[in-house]
Amino acid sequence: MPIYRLSDELWFPGPEEFEDNLVAVGGDLSVSRLLLAYSKGIFPWYEDPGMPRWYCPEERCVFHVPSFKPSTSTRQLYNKGVYRFTFDNAFHEVISACAGNGREDETWILPEMIQAYTELHALGFAHSVEVWRDGNLVGGLYGINLGGMFCGESMFSTESNTSKLAFWHLIQRCKEWGMDWIDGQLENPHLVSLGAKLISREAYLNHLEKALQQESHRGKW
Repeated sequence: MPIYRLSDELWFPGPEEFEDNLVAVGGDLSVSRLLLAYSKGIFPWYEDPGMPRWYCPEERCVFHVPSFKPSTSTRQLYNKGVYRFTFDNAFHEVISACAGNGREDETWILPEMIQAYTELHALGFAHSVEVWRDGNLVGGLYGINLGGMFCGESMFSTESNTSKLAFWHLIQRCKEWGMDWIDGQLENPHLVSLGAKLISREAYLNHLEKALQQESHRGKW
């Protein structure tokens, strides 16, 4: 199958045309295009500056919120009571910390991504979870909420396991609001350690379709 090259037109191929993980290249990171992409189960990833690549993996890494159970070590760390948790208080700091989480030549969170998701945050679609200790930001994550789905993008820690604390705090909010699924996109060891599982693309798109029937929790969390 040829890879679709996007132009200025606001469009993505339909799921019946997805064959590989990569479904399109090019286009921009406008708010409208990003929201359309996520509503179709597609997310952007950068390998080259100025050329976003759009993916919908054949196997999707997800968390089923009602089934989530934090590890004993995460509970113990949380119960120490030394951390404070907030939502949407430091979005730019969180996404910048996620961008700096690896070597500079490895990060996919380029300045274009930071700008685009900051715009989504200003419009109430993108959200961050922050973990604080003694007034310092020591962990967090960010992602997008559409309906009953939270699409996780990235997380970071400057102290051991604080990203896990941020994730558990997100889980609790999702449970409170009846949001059943968190999209982890691509499997990695950290997500597996949190309890992620792989489901088929078809299953994910079915869950997404149902989730989009719920109202999004737009605005500051």
